[in-house]
Amino acid sequence: MLSDILPTGFECGVLNGKVAPGSIVAIVGAGPIGLATLLTAQFYSPAKIIMIDLDQSRLEVAKRFGATDIINSADGAVREKIMQMTQEKGVDAAIEAVGIPATFDLCQQVVAAGGTIANIGVHGVPVQLHLEKLWDRNISITTRLVDTVSTPMLLKSLAAKKIDASQLITHRFKFDEILEAYDTFAHAPETKSLKVIIEANEQ
Repeated sequence: MLSDILPTGFECGVLNGKVAPGSIVAIVGAGPIGLATLLTAQFYSPAKIIMIDLDQSRLEVAKRFGATDIINSADGAVREKIMQMTQEKGVDAAIEAVGIPATFDLCQQVVAAGGTIANIGVHGVPVQLHLEKLWDRNISITTRLVDTVSTPMLLKSLAAKKIDASQLITHRFKFDEILEAYDTFAHAPETKSLKVIIEANEQ
């Protein structure tokens, strides 16, 4: 977890998103990266952390991990729900943790004036930037490739039990079960897998 998802979520999401005490944060995507972002965002005591996803089981995990609010995006009413939660202002940090046009567009819809869209997701196709709606809102859009500069701090936080990265591990397999492990991860909605661990076979 320390070699990838925790520093990615923290550096590209939390730091680039300028998460601060009392701020309102929306994380779009409750996969391992989004959940790592959720765990590390709590270092800064935001007032609300709203987790958004299509998968209800992952949203329930997010609730256990510390999300103050969860929204299932299946009904297409995320913007309306967030505006209701925020007195029509939107969120201070909209963190994109999927990497598809729909989730980046959702971040544009919910970011507040003066807020930040922090992109974590790896985008393989073009997205639309709606400047016709955002030009007067004083927002920032950040992108970043993780460089793991935060790993020493995260390691100390783990050692001090300030965060529990083991929560992200849902399945364990022996090395000779590696094909089953890949299949489990490939069918995450059905298997409810987040991160799988491959362990050496006992000699």
